[in-house]
Amino acid sequence: MAAPGRPYLLHQLLERAALTYPDHEAVRCDGASLSYAELDGAAGGLAHALRAAGVRRGDRVGICLPKSVEAIAGVYGTLKAGAAYVPLDHKTPARRLAVVADDCELAALITTPVLAAALVPLLTGGLKLLVLLDDGTERVDLGVPTTTYSAAAAAAAPASLDAGTIDEDLAYVLYTSGSTGTPKGVMLTHRNALTFVEWCADAIGVDHRDRFSNHAPLTFDLSVFDLYVAAYGGATLVLVPEDHAYFGSALATLIDRERITVWYSVPSALVLLMKTLEEPGAFPALRAVVFAGEVFPTKHLRRLRGLLPDAALWNLYGPTETNVCTFYRVDGDLPPDDRTIPIGRACANTDVFAIRADGAVAGVDEEGELHVRGGTVMKGYWGRPETTAEVLIPDPTSGPGGGLVYRTGDLVRLRADGDYDFLGRRDHQIKSRGYRIELGDIEAALQAHQGLADAAVVAVPHERWGNEIVAYVVPVEGAALSATAVKRHVLERLPRYMVPGRVEVVAELPRTLTGKIDRTRLAKVEEA
Repeated sequence: MAAPGRPYLLHQLLERAALTYPDHEAVRCDGASLSYAELDGAAGGLAHALRAAGVRRGDRVGICLPKSVEAIAGVYGTLKAGAAYVPLDHKTPARRLAVVADDCELAALITTPVLAAALVPLLTGGLKLLVLLDDGTERVDLGVPTTTYSAAAAAAAPASLDAGTIDEDLAYVLYTSGSTGTPKGVMLTHRNALTFVEWCADAIGVDHRDRFSNHAPLTFDLSVFDLYVAAYGGATLVLVPEDHAYFGSALATLIDRERITVWYSVPSALVLLMKTLEEPGAFPALRAVVFAGEVFPTKHLRRLRGLLPDAALWNLYGPTETNVCTFYRVDGDLPPDDRTIPIGRACANTDVFAIRADGAVAGVDEEGELHVRGGTVMKGYWGRPETTAEVLIPDPTSGPGGGLVYRTGDLVRLRADGDYDFLGRRDHQIKSRGYRIELGDIEAALQAHQGLADAAVVAVPHERWGNEIVAYVVPVEGAALSATAVKRHVLERLPRYMVPGRVEVVAELPRTLTGKIDRTRLAKVEEA
C-alpha cells in the first residue's frame, strides 16, 4: 500500500521510508539488520498473518520479546493489521504479565517459545494467534493457533491489506510499572503519537543520514521518539542491547562505533556515560542529546555540556499520558547554584497551563498543578473509566464545549520568560513539623553536593512531626561521606525544617525497569 503524502498513521512513516529509501538500513541490533524495504516487508507479512487469524481493528497484540529487529517488525506488523501493540517486559514474572495480558484482553501474542510456555497457560482469555520467534527452542503445544515469525515475516502481504484504521484509533497501550496494585494501561492513538513525532522532527530535525539510538525498552514511552522520529526521516535506528543499557563504557563504545547522531535516554544513563569520558569531543557525530523522564541535576548537566560542546541539549517533559508536552533547549548559561533547568514551554499543537490551589490560572511566579490539552493527550486508561475521569477533566479555563484536559499531578511555577519550572509531584509534597515541603527541593540541594553521585528523599510517617525526611545518598567513587556533612550541606541551602532527619549512605539506589529511581521501594524499606 502506497503511503499518503502526509502520514496520519504511525506505520505509514515506515511505508513512506520504504518507498523513498528502500535499501537504506532501517534498524540494527547486535549485528542483525533490516533495510526499510525488508522491515516493511516483514511487517506486512506479520500483519497478513494476524488478519488471517481474525485479529481486527482495535484488537490488542502483545509483544513480549527481548530488544531485536524482530520486535520492531512486530510493532509495525501489529499497526498494519489495524491493532494496537502492548509491549510486555520479557524479564517480568509471568504471573504479573498475565495480569496485564488479561486486563487488555490480548488477541494475539508475539514472543519466544520459552516465554510462551510460561505465560500462555496463565491466561484466562483465548488468543487468536501465537507468533513464535525461531530461536531453536523446542515448541510445546499450548492449544493456540501458532505460526513462526520467519514464516509470517517471509510471506508476501496482499496489496489489498488495509484495516481501515484512522488516526483516532488505538496505536499502543503502555502499562504503568507501579509495584503496588494493578497496573494501568495508558491508551495512545496514532494521532497522539504523531502530534509529538511531527513536532520532534521539525524542532530537533531528522533525515536519512541520522543514526538514532534506542536506549529505552518498548514498555517505556521514550521509545516512541526513537522508533517513529527515525522512521519519519528514513534514519537508521540502533537498538541499545539490554545488557549494555546501564554500563557507561558499553554505551560509549556503541555511540562511537555506530556513529550515533541523536541520543535519547533518561538522565541517569547519561550520568553513567559521563563517568567514562575525560576530554571534550569524544563523539564528533553526535549532534543532539535529548533527555526526559527525571530531573537532570545541574552539576551533571554542566559537565555534559562541557564534554559534548557541539551537541544540542534538549530537556523534554511529559507523563506517559501526554507523550511529551513541553521542551527546553539548553542554551546560554546554566544556573550557577542548585536550581534545575526549566521543563520549558509547550510543544507545537499543545497547550499547557497551571491551576492554583484556589482554582485560578497561575500567573508569573505562582505555583500550580500543570494541565495539558491538545493532540498528544491520551484517550484514557484501558477499562478504567472512573480513573480516567479523575485526570481527564473539563477544561477549567473555558466554558461548555471546551474539551478535556489532563491533570498531570506535577507542580510547576511559571517564569517571567514563559518557561515553566518543575517543582515536584503533588503526591511528593508533604507536611513535616507543620511546614509544607517539596521533596524535590531537598533532592536538588543534595545533588549539588560535589561528593554525591546520586540522591533520593522519601517521607516516613512520624507520630509527632507528621513526616520524617529520610535521604538516601550515593557517594562518588572514592569519596568519604558522612551523614553529618550531608546535613550541613543541606542546611547551607535550605531552611532547617527541610534538612533530612536521617541520612543513609548506600552503594546504589534502586531503579525501575526504565532507569528511574524507585522511590516506592525506598519507602517500603522504611516501612518494614
